[in-house]
Amino acid sequence: MARAPLFSRARRVRASFYARVGTAHASAVAFRAKLGPSFVFDFVDAPFRSAPAPGVDVLFEAGNFTWWPKPTVQSIRAAHLWLDDYVEEHGAYDAVCCFSQGCSLVLTYLLYHAKERPDEPLPFKSAVFICGGVPFSVLEDLGLHVSQKAKDINDRTGEALRRKAGKLREIAANIDMISPGFGLWDDTGDLLHDPSAVPERSDVFGLDFTAFPGTALVDIPTVHVYGSKDPRWPSSMQLAHFCSSRTMYDHGGGHEIPRSTAVSLRIAELVRHATLPAARR
Repeated sequence: MARAPLFSRARRVRASFYARVGTAHASAVAFRAKLGPSFVFDFVDAPFRSAPAPGVDVLFEAGNFTWWPKPTVQSIRAAHLWLDDYVEEHGAYDAVCCFSQGCSLVLTYLLYHAKERPDEPLPFKSAVFICGGVPFSVLEDLGLHVSQKAKDINDRTGEALRRKAGKLREIAANIDMISPGFGLWDDTGDLLHDPSAVPERSDVFGLDFTAFPGTALVDIPTVHVYGSKDPRWPSSMQLAHFCSSRTMYDHGGGHEIPRSTAVSLRIAELVRHATLPAARR
């Protein structure tokens, strides 16, 4: 496939999600429908098979994949090589769209690229991060300080997300628990954050961005979509602060891509803007 030109009418978007292609299609179908035929999405399976995340098997019967068996620096960097090989075969993209673990793949790729290969072109010109986070092992490998506070918050929010997702399986087995107006993410009692409070750069849930060097920044246009009811909201804020040309949007839900018309239209608008040539100047 030919390399996508800068002003391509059919904007090519690579989608990097956590689970199987079928799962990614279902998650993104609502906002993709609002973009129109000029956007072409390539959905790519991660290279390793894995057990489903808690609750995912209730919604999707397809197999599940992961970008790395364990989030070690070696495994993450191996995934970056896989990404380089994929782009070499299929050509560059106008944008990459990622969810959950896919965000970790793309953000860490960009951070290493900024430090080690700043003069080489990136394989995509903009990025859309949905409910993402940053592996702390990579930050430390890049020489960035990760405080104990950040690690504690990361552990607690990760456990909160696992509990919340596991609740989905319980609900599926006991449908009588579902009542009119019920929402999986509506119980916010275990959240560690206040979504109305913007963290200071000196303390983004334990990360001090004022102490990080300029090379620890992503300078392509980025879109950050997250949910105020997501236990991992602090991780989304940390990821966003690594991006200097960012646009942020709270969809109001949890660790998900809501399919309501209002949310879908807004995400489509943000994707469209981030991939415009003017946004990349």
